[in-house]
Amino acid sequence: MDNGKVLVTGGAGYIGSHTIIELLAAWKGEVVSLDHFGNADPSVFDRIETITGHRVRNHAVDLCVMDAVERVFAAEGPIAGVIHFAAYKSVPESVADPHKYYHNNIASLLNVLKACTAHGVQRFIFSSSCSVYGNIASLPVSEGTPLGHAESPYAYTKQIGERIVADHVRIDPRMNAISLRYFNPAGAHSSGLNGEDPKNAPSSLVPVVTLAASGRLPRMYVHGTDYDTRDGSCIRDYVHVSDIADAHIAALHRTMGGAMEDRHEIINLGTGDGVSVLEAITAFEQVTGVKVNHVLGPRRAGDVGAIWSDTTKSERLLGWKAKRDLSEMMRSAWAWEQHCKASRG
Repeated sequence: MDNGKVLVTGGAGYIGSHTIIELLAAWKGEVVSLDHFGNADPSVFDRIETITGHRVRNHAVDLCVMDAVERVFAAEGPIAGVIHFAAYKSVPESVADPHKYYHNNIASLLNVLKACTAHGVQRFIFSSSCSVYGNIASLPVSEGTPLGHAESPYAYTKQIGERIVADHVRIDPRMNAISLRYFNPAGAHSSGLNGEDPKNAPSSLVPVVTLAASGRLPRMYVHGTDYDTRDGSCIRDYVHVSDIADAHIAALHRTMGGAMEDRHEIINLGTGDGVSVLEAITAFEQVTGVKVNHVLGPRRAGDVGAIWSDTTKSERLLGWKAKRDLSEMMRSAWAWEQHCKASRG
């Protein structure tokens, strides 16, 4: 049985491209991407084709332009579901340039939802973030944890985005939606042929670690060693990007199944384990045998001290649990970095 066509916005990005790879293996229906390469490279579709044997069609449109979004939805209909990744995601960049984040992350979401209603799309998966919780006193965090003060404009766009999705579902009785609150995606595809590949300098820990290890960065900085954690550095819940991709497929199936507890569900995606920045560096060194030149520095604006997930709800509603451990995240990220260095110099 054909499950129907899925549109993936931000399909050239880190999580979007890995989700497309998993969709091509597991989803019975066509997969189409929308990405104007604001922070990604068109070559990702060559990599996806090498891995899967399928060439994915991409519409290089700016989702902040409603007419362009409307044309794609009209051309591609009927559409069974939309997975909306498209958003800028750097915490420090959002602090430095909040207008860029408020415009792009909110306008693109509104336009895609408007197009969904106009074209009868009934299933919507929203890419949210654990950053919506802010600084939390009690850990791990469950979906029922009250949202705290957003520590960055990026985090605030995700808080607003969840509210927009909830309000949209309220006025569109045909739609089922799930907002997935990712913790910290890391790692790369098991082939070593696809991984995090932003045009701009990465701000996430694991790609910075691999760049420093390979020498493409002379050193990396540990942003803060005076947090109230076991070694003073930030603690995060790292989850393999391919596990995150699998969760999107489970969520899409759930919106089709008719057994949702609410027409807009919110679900954490994490492992339930917190790992500090210094522990992550050590784990990388142990897995690869490569030393990472790192410098201890001051805190970075927008960062929270510690956060990790309560995974009860994702296991209960999606039947999903992270399969790949921190060692596999580091091993696959290093394979991807070696591929990049060999192919690009």
